[in-house]
Amino acid sequence: MLRSLALGTALIWGSALSAQTIDDAVTTFQLGNGMDVVVIEDRRVPVVQHMVWYRAGSADEPVGESGVSHFLEHLLFKATENLEAGELSATVAANGGRDNAFTSWDYTAYFQRVAADRLGLMMQMEADRMVNIRLTERDIVTERNVIIEERNQRTENNPRALFSEQMNAAQFLNHRYGVPIIGWMHEMETLDMDDVMSFYRTHYAPNNAILIVAGDVDPEEVRRLANIHYGAIPANPDIAPRVRSTEPPQTAERRLIFRDARVAQPYVQRSYLAPERDPGAQEKAAALTILAEVLGSGTTSYLVDKLQFEAQVAVFAGAFYRGVSLDDTTFDFVVVPAPGVTLQEAEDAMDAALAQFLIDGVDADQLDRIKMQLRASEIYARDNAEGLASRYGSALTSGLTVKDVQAWPGVLQAVTAEDVVEAARAVLRREASVTGWLMQAEEAMQ
Repeated sequence: MLRSLALGTALIWGSALSAQTIDDAVTTFQLGNGMDVVVIEDRRVPVVQHMVWYRAGSADEPVGESGVSHFLEHLLFKATENLEAGELSATVAANGGRDNAFTSWDYTAYFQRVAADRLGLMMQMEADRMVNIRLTERDIVTERNVIIEERNQRTENNPRALFSEQMNAAQFLNHRYGVPIIGWMHEMETLDMDDVMSFYRTHYAPNNAILIVAGDVDPEEVRRLANIHYGAIPANPDIAPRVRSTEPPQTAERRLIFRDARVAQPYVQRSYLAPERDPGAQEKAAALTILAEVLGSGTTSYLVDKLQFEAQVAVFAGAFYRGVSLDDTTFDFVVVPAPGVTLQEAEDAMDAALAQFLIDGVDADQLDRIKMQLRASEIYARDNAEGLASRYGSALTSGLTVKDVQAWPGVLQAVTAEDVVEAARAVLRREASVTGWLMQAEEAMQ
């Protein structure tokens, strides 16, 4: 009886998921100065997420100035012509909100989450620091020390982070994705006022930015406020198309070993060069997204079943794919060997399992279950205005469109088992891969 009830509930829930639309209430327009605006309505809570995304990240930095985009992000919390250092964040806090910023390879974003009736004030302050930054040499020295210490704490003191940097550097032979977002230490130490102001003047302008407002807002009111605060800023006529160095054909697999006495758990990592989500052509990325779920997401995934439960050579096996990227990205595997299993044995078991997967293909029930889970997660994500704003911001600054974002759930649902295997065959090419071993120094000396 209980089993029948559970099955019936699952069928009803599945039907509801299949029938429910997940289109977001999105309005888009462009200001006269070229600034794109996206408004996502969610009237359930009188709160608003205000974000400004710049089409400029660490992959857009000049050679030799790695970390300058992240450095500038820090410095944007200093003084402007109208605000003292720290005043923006203090004002947000005084109005019961919170603010922050973040930098990636493809974008830099600044946000505030406040009561809906404070939106105009947020726009006023954010527009101010878009063009009116006021820095001193003391700011440069002080904040440069801050980002250097951040690298010391998050990277230099973390062998996994150092290993990850080396994997990226080996994977991308010519593209700036091979350079860490925070920067290489020796280049961070030389960043100066000229570097910062050059990047600021080159990339920070309304016609290189996307304003995203999500929450309890009216699109026409957002348009009115945006025209007042951002519309008055002139466009930068020198903003150029984003032209980056591209990868040559990758024809030789690469291997690296990272040894560090601080490593608590050795593991094997493999990355393959992989296509990203492209505007109007997201099918390959959708198949890779589901491939990552099939191979290495959760206790029912293929690699977990083969390596942890059957062969018992691993205590963890995972597959990862980040499709939102302006240029080619990676498809990654991580295998943590079980006690007594060497890294070579773990790698061999992984390769054998991947070869067997290409023969076995995708289990139909598992594919249906994954699609249902993805569909549910898309629906649940609508309850988070901050997450919705970030979804659109990261996509639009990575070359996708609002239409692409809204079409994505349907593209995922249309993926077939054959598509998944075809994607695996296309991407899992050893000549476009990097295999790394993270190991303890004493183990490496044996």
